Parts: sequence; C-alpha cells; structure tokens
Amino acid sequence: MPIPHLKRPPPEVDQPSRRFDRSWRGARSSYQPATGVRTASALWNLLVVTTRRVWGRIRASARRQARRERLFRFWLPLGATAALFFVFSTIVVFAWFSRDLPDPDKISDRNVAQSTRIYARDGKTLLYEIHGDERRTVVELSEIAPTVVNATVAIEDKDFYKHQGFSLTGIVRALWRDVTTGSSQGGSTITQQFVKNAILTSEKKLTRKIRELVLAYQIERRFTKEQILKLYFNEIPYGSNAYGVEAAAETYFGKPARSLSLAESAILAALPQAPTFYSPYGNHTDKLLGRAHYILDLMAEQGYATAEEVAAAKQEDVLKNVKPKRETIIAPHFVFFVKELLTEKYGEKVVERGGLRVTTTLDVDKQLAAETIIAEQAPLNEQRWGANNAALVAIDPKTGQILTLVGSRDYFNQDIDGNVNVALTLQQPGSSIKPIVYATAFARGYTPDTILFDLKTRFKNAGAPDYAPNNYDGKEHGPLPMRKTLAGSLNIPSVKTLYLAGLDNVIDQAQKMGYTTWADRSRLGLSLVLGGADVTLLEHTAAFGAFATEGMLYRTTPILRIEDRSGRLLEEFKGTATRVLEENVARMVNSVLSDNDARSFIFGSRNRLTLPSRAVAAKTGTTQEYRDAWTLGYTPSIVVGVWTGETRNKAMKAGADGSVVAAPIWNAFMRQAVEGTRPESFKKYKAPKVDKPVLEGKLEGEVPVKVDRVTGRQIPDSCLASWPKEFVTEKTVRAVHTILHYLDPKDPLGAVPKDPTKDSQYSAWETPVQAWAKKNGYIEKRPDMESCDLRAVPPVVSFTAPDSSLPVTAESVVISIAVNSSRTVAATEFYFNGLAVAQTGPAATSVVIPLTGVSSGFYSVRALARDEVGNVGEASLELNVLRPT
Repeated sequence: MPIPHLKRPPPEVDQPSRRFDRSWRGARSSYQPATGVRTASALWNLLVVTTRRVWGRIRASARRQARRERLFRFWLPLGATAALFFVFSTIVVFAWFSRDLPDPDKISDRNVAQSTRIYARDGKTLLYEIHGDERRTVVELSEIAPTVVNATVAIEDKDFYKHQGFSLTGIVRALWRDVTTGSSQGGSTITQQFVKNAILTSEKKLTRKIRELVLAYQIERRFTKEQILKLYFNEIPYGSNAYGVEAAAETYFGKPARSLSLAESAILAALPQAPTFYSPYGNHTDKLLGRAHYILDLMAEQGYATAEEVAAAKQEDVLKNVKPKRETIIAPHFVFFVKELLTEKYGEKVVERGGLRVTTTLDVDKQLAAETIIAEQAPLNEQRWGANNAALVAIDPKTGQILTLVGSRDYFNQDIDGNVNVALTLQQPGSSIKPIVYATAFARGYTPDTILFDLKTRFKNAGAPDYAPNNYDGKEHGPLPMRKTLAGSLNIPSVKTLYLAGLDNVIDQAQKMGYTTWADRSRLGLSLVLGGADVTLLEHTAAFGAFATEGMLYRTTPILRIEDRSGRLLEEFKGTATRVLEENVARMVNSVLSDNDARSFIFGSRNRLTLPSRAVAAKTGTTQEYRDAWTLGYTPSIVVGVWTGETRNKAMKAGADGSVVAAPIWNAFMRQAVEGTRPESFKKYKAPKVDKPVLEGKLEGEVPVKVDRVTGRQIPDSCLASWPKEFVTEKTVRAVHTILHYLDPKDPLGAVPKDPTKDSQYSAWETPVQAWAKKNGYIEKRPDMESCDLRAVPPVVSFTAPDSSLPVTAESVVISIAVNSSRTVAATEFYFNGLAVAQTGPAATSVVIPLTGVSSGFYSVRALARDEVGNVGEASLELNVLRPT
C-alpha cells in the first residue's frame, strides 16, 4: 500500500525484512492472512493515519515558523549586532581604564597620609592638627567583634557575600534616586569603598567610578571575602583621626574592637558614611543615635541579631560610653566647625590625610578673652540664675570674618554636653529678633517717631485663638514712639509693628540678612517678633552686622586661605557683600539701639548695654519661662552675640533676662575687644518725609486751640491778635484713634482708608485706645466759638466825685464812680496812691478815704470795674491834698 505523501516512512514499514517479504509475495494468490497478519495490517493502517495527522501538524508548525522567520529576519541580526557591540565596547572600556590601574596585589603601596593643619589668622598659631599621627592598628578579622562586621555589612553592603566587587542593582538604584529625587544615595559596595579610600581619590567623575569598578572586580578575583573585610576594617576612616576599626574602638570607647557590644558596634558602623557629621563629639549625636538604631533594625531583618538583642541594644545609653575627647586644641568648637566645612567641600579623606594648610579668621587674643570671661561669669550665672552654659560669637561686620567663636562654657564638660556647639544649634531668640521686624517697618515708611499704643490687646490670629501678649514688666505705657517701644523692648507694640510691616515682608527681610531657618512659613505667626522662630547664634550675630555696615551684609566665613600639601593655593578669602537694607533704614535702627535714654525707662540709665566714651548699639532678648537669654550689640567695626541658658533647655530662675545674664558677658568682652581701637560713631539718619501726623510722632487729631480763659470758648482767629493776653489760654482737642484708623498697613504712605474697620485687627486695636482716651480726658468735640465782641467793649468807669480841680482839705474824701457796662458788673476796686481801699461791697460805687496823717501833696486815685466775663474798665484822677500848716 503506497503512502505517497511521506518522504521518509517508518523503518518497520519502508524496509521489511527480506524473509517476510518473500513469504508474503509467494503466497499472495492462495494464502489468506492469519490472525497475526490481520493484526499487523490494522496496525499498519493505524500507523499510516497517525503519521498523516502528525505530519499535518508539523507542516502547520513549519508554516508558522516561516512567518516568524520572516518577522525577525531584520530585528534579530540588528539585536545581535547591538549586543555584540555592547559587549565589545564594555570590554574595550574596561580594558582602556585598566591599562594604568595599580596592581591590586600592591594595594599597600600608597601615599603616606599627611596631617591637615589649622592656623589662626596670624598664620603662626596652630589651633589644631587633624591627623597629626595617623591612628591605625592593623588587626586580623578574627580580632574584630562579629557584631561590628555584621552591622557594617548590614548597612553598607547587604549583598557583600553574593556580588563580585560591585552591585549592578545598587548602582542602578542609586542612579534612579539621583535622577528622580535629586538626592544622592550610595551605591558602592564594601569592596568599592575600600578601593576609593585606599587606592583611588574621592573625586566625583565617571572615569574614577569606572576605575573603581574595575579594581573592585580585580580585588574580588584575587582575595577572599574575609581578606577583603580585613582590608576594609583596617583602612576605612571613622573620624577623629581614627583609621580602621581598632583605632575607632579605642578612640571612642577605650576598648579593643573584639570587646565591642552590639550597641557600640552599631555606633561604629554608622560612622563611615559621614564621620564628621555623625561624630560622637559633634553636634549631631541625635542623628548618630538614630542611624545606629536603624542599623540594629537592619541586622534583625537580615538575621544578624534577634529582636530581643536589638531591643536591649536600643535601651543601652551607648553615648554615655563614649570617652571624652582630650586633645591639644585651641578653640575646639571653631576648629571642628572649620573641619566640617572643609569636609563638605574636599571630602573626609583629603581633610584627614591630604596635608592641607588652613589659615582661619580666628583672632586668638579675642578668643582667649572670650573663653576666660565665660569661664568666670558662667559659674556666677549658674549660681544666681540657673544658667549653666553660654556661647559667644564675634564677627568683623566689614568683612564677615569670624573673629571669635565659643560654642559652650567648656568643650570638655560632659555634664553640660560641652562638645555641642551652641553657636550652631537652634535656639529661640526672644526679643533680640525685634530689630529685624522694626527694620522692615522702617523700610516701608514707618519712622522711629511713629506713635503706637502700648495697651493690652487681643490680636486676631487667623485660624487660631486670639493672641494676647504682655510686656516684660506687666504694665501698659500708653502712646509711645517706635523708638521707645524698640529700645524698651515692649512686646505689645512690637507685635503691632510686625503686623504693620507684614509677616511675609519680615521673613523676606530676615532671609536677605542670612537667616536660613525660617523656610516653613506656615509655622510662623505674630509670635515671631517675640522670638517664636528659631535662629542660630552665628546667623543672628551676622545679621546684626548688616546694621553696623549700614545695610551691607558680608558672607560669613571662618577661613582666610587654604593650601595643599605642596603649597599650591586652593582658595583665598575674597569678601563678598550684598546690600540687604537701605542705608537710611540701617541708620534708623542704629539710632534707636544706641539711644540709652530711650531704653532707660525700662532698663534704667545705668545698664550693661553701654560702653564708656564709645557709641554702641545693643539689644537683649529673653524667651518664655527664662529658657534663653541673649545680648547682641555692635560698633561699626565689631558685632558680638552672646547666648546664655540651661543646656537641656530647662527654665532658669525668674528674672534671668538677657540684661542681667547675657549682658555682663557681652559688656566685658566688648570692653576688651575695642580697647586700643579708635572710637567710631553711627551716622545720623535723614528724617523721612511723611504726610501723616501719626507717622511723625503726633497723635492724629491732637490740635491745640486758643480759648477764652473765662468762658472756655474758642477765640476766633480773626480777633485773636486783639484778644487780651490775660484771657487767652490753650486747650488741646484730641481725636485719638489706633494707627490703623489713619493708614493701610499694605500701603502706609498711601491714602487714608475710607473704612478702616475693614481691617481684621481694627476693632481689637481701637477698643483699648478709646478706653484709654476716655480715661485720660481726650475729647473729640471742639469748644464752641466765642464772639469777638466778648472782649471788645469793657466796662466804662468815670468819677462822679470829688472834683479833681479842687483841693481836698477835709480829714476824708468820698470817691464815687459811675460804671457803664453792657454786662453785669461783678466787682469794683479802688486804689489810693496804689494801695487798695476797703469797700462796703464787691460792686460798691463809692468809698470813703480817710486822710488823717496824710501830708499835703498830689495823690493818685484809681477805680476799676470788672464785668461778669472778666472784662475790666478803669479810670484814675489826681487829688490835691492840702493840710493845715
């Protein structure tokens, strides 16, 4: 049976055995197949049908395959070519960058570290030597506590035991975060970190990164994981001149690395990422502890520690185990501030091993003076006021150079966390922030003479309860010029000044003056003027320097010059200044803050805010519950800020304000700082032209008018010149309102508001003002106008007796008068030769004058009459008295 469509039939059908074939052909005509034969035939037919079906499916599959071949006959070659090109390019790139790489077998042959030296501004006084002798003790991996190894692997390279030197997923993850969030995330493995620290530089270039990857791969091929860990733990910097984990364990905990606890291991594992920032001796110990706890959590997640072990480690007060740092160092807070800036710019490795020569701005004499004064005054403050700490910053406002920086009472005093640089930490400034607010107001048209009412006021506070501040002395002082409200540091008018100046305007002005801590405006409100926004002592002091320089702010710097190990100049100080205040506005602030008379009604005339024979401007500040006390002041050539308080932000004793706690330190330092220098004065400001009486120091509507002394009515201007002077007096007509009655805070120099009540604060400000006006006799109604005739026609007096032409020879004489008056005569008076003569009644028209004892001669007689409104008429005559011889 032929099967024409099969190319290659199954072997058992296509090639039957010859023996079977012959027997079948020979018996074909007479032979009937037996049962076995029929079965074979059926099987043959079944096989043929099945083969046809299978072959059909094969042909259908072949047709589909043909379509796929036609579809990919272009893309497959292209993709293959691209893949080959990528592989070839990668090989070429890695080969190219590998050509000049050091031999991984000789990684110990590297540059010897040189210390970085930090000098004072004289270039001779050595303040500190970073890594003078590199602290490194090489140990075997077996001499390192497993907890340190596991903690480091958990945080730095969790796939360390899986990769071959670098992690592609880690690199991609770091690149993705850098692109999507703008923040960098380390993608380096432990091997890469070792290569970067021991062999290559830390420059941020793609070529350096490729070399790092190549070397990491080569090291992984040549060394075991344990050998790499040993290299890593003996090389990596942990800060404070400690290189390698053994030196770090000895430096921070005073014990070998094999004896570290789990909590201590987490602390050390937290350091390599940023040793200066996370230093146990620095300002960020809270963040160091947070990172250590995060590492402990990772160890639990990755199976290196149990939950119970992690919980116990977190409960351990591990920072108490850190040894005090005792080194030969001048101005430690300043030095480590400089070191942190250097590290941010040049990297940890360059700073601690690069041999830099850094000349700073520090004035050693002033620094030692400040430290001595604080050391003497701080114990007294602690005893009297409960203030156990203090900090001081001095800056040259004409350059921005930091001359002095004392970050605490004693850097090495652990009881007060003395290593924390309070000059760089956030504190509430209290009233010392007020000059910034008033400067903003002056820039908008208000003046030191502008009148504000110091009366208890409940300020409307959008979306919050009303704000009702009190003055430090708990009193009200009525209407005062801004000069006195700022100099006397009165809270209520200062809150009004903030509202008038505009909160956003004040924040804008503060940011221009260098404050960087007010970014979140939603947290700030009317309490800002009383110290409700945190600042640092360094930025606060620098901002006051803009007043000293009449509006110019120089960028604050602690560094004059940096050279590398070969003496090549890397950078040098070049003062850069920006105008942040108008010159006249700064002069207004200087005028107020240097006016001792203006503040004497609160602080007394003999206070600590003045210097003998020298102009100085100063402002104090005190926070609620006496937690912080400040004094900041300046001459045109130096600005000094002092903070005092309790280290853990506890309240000091009642009365511990800036004028009695911080001012003595400030005053003592200022006296020494300016000694031997030429006295300077502040220039006077030009009084701005304003057209509103309230802005120039007058209570709006306070108009003097001339009134008649008797009637109290106003004398018309038309007859004022002829009005008898004895009947003229002055009366003040006072139409008193809050300042919001006369101006719009958004445009204080613009038109008077048509409806001032629309201002959200108007009612709250106006109500106490009207109560004060009523209590103090201020009236709005003018007196009625008087008639010019009132004093035009006085009474007319004439004598009716005696006859002045005849001599008087009798013992007495009768004087009689006639009075012609349009008004009732209220009184008459008679005088003989200048002496009053007794009368029988107040309006008598005659009197008897006795002449007994009077010698002959001529005598004057005068009579006057006064009407009911005080007009006076008079007449006189001369008597010729003849006495017998």
